[in-house]
Amino acid sequence: QVQLVERGGGLVQTGGSLRLSCAASGRTFSNYVMAWIRQAPGKEREFLAAVTWGGAGTLYADSVKGRFTISRDNAKNTVYLQMNNLKPEDTAVYYCGAGSSFVRTTTAYDYWGQGTQVTVSS
Repeated sequence: QVQLVERGGGLVQTGGSLRLSCAASGRTFSNYVMAWIRQAPGKEREFLAAVTWGGAGTLYADSVKGRFTISRDNAKNTVYLQMNNLKPEDTAVYYCGAGSSFVRTTTAYDYWGQGTQVTVSS
């Protein structure tokens, strides 16, 4: 089992920035691909970004490429999502996930945190 706890959500104005963090505990953090997804009210979960075990490789959804940056610190068992130039359509609950495959498929990730709300005002 891997336990994940997200932090860093909040209310921000359009064009602003937020940095989300996700702390992992349980099994060896570096054994997992880490990802961020989000879910807006009435919408399906949307893959945002993933990072490989060592942090050298990343994947992004087209909707956030160039604005969001995923990174990880294996010494701190933490994955981050730096979000810049935020838009109202970025409003959602953001979740971090852990899995064994480096893919954009949200169902490929086995463990999820409880989520953190991000609200972008216009």
